[in-house]
Amino acid sequence: MQQNIYDNPNFFKQYRQLRTSSFNYNQLLEQPAFKALLPDLHDLQLLDIGCGMGEFATYCIENKARHVTAIDVSKNMLAVAKTLHAHPNISYCLQSFEEFNAPANSFYCITSSLALHYIEDFNAVIAKVSSLLRNDGVVIFSIEHPIVTARKDTDNWICDEDGDLCHYAIDDYQAEGLREQTWLVEGVIKYHRTLSTILNTLIAHGLTIEKIEEPIPSNEAIQALPKLKKELRKPSFLLVKAKKH
Repeated sequence: MQQNIYDNPNFFKQYRQLRTSSFNYNQLLEQPAFKALLPDLHDLQLLDIGCGMGEFATYCIENKARHVTAIDVSKNMLAVAKTLHAHPNISYCLQSFEEFNAPANSFYCITSSLALHYIEDFNAVIAKVSSLLRNDGVVIFSIEHPIVTARKDTDNWICDEDGDLCHYAIDDYQAEGLREQTWLVEGVIKYHRTLSTILNTLIAHGLTIEKIEEPIPSNEAIQALPKLKKELRKPSFLLVKAKKH
């Protein structure tokens, strides 16, 4: 079961403030790379795991998807989604993916943006994703990059006495499992797993890896949000596209 940090009132207030700005990591870095991996959405049925406030589900419908089943564990997220992004071809469901049920081979495309690092049992999730995909269907997901989640002390940038960045520290990489950090509030729980675990789990469940992305910001994005320049030294996100045969 995922931690439902998004229904923490203090966290959600700060998170909404972060996301309402046009100049954030999601809009300038993660989402452009994510959308570039999508197949032609025309007439497709999609499942979006961790749909958040519904922006991506709406994007899919605007790009001719037939229907999006959008699930999330957060009442706060879905309240915003249903207010701002309601559409007859989007079904918003308040539940975790672990509890979600649908017939096998239901979806041609399954997506998840920055949600799967909150789930402890990655193997079970990918097994379920594979069963829900039709043959030739694709799964596309983004997570925090394993070099970001690796270190148990999550203050990873090492600075000199003047506060300038020296290097990014990676440690505890092979020690998979729970990580607790402060992000907007204390006690945010995520799960670290190695790159080999992520990719081999996909392969073990009959999925062929088609594309791996570690997004690099454009010059325009860096101009809009100068701290994105750090992404030229280490990636924040890992994006994977895999196909079921």
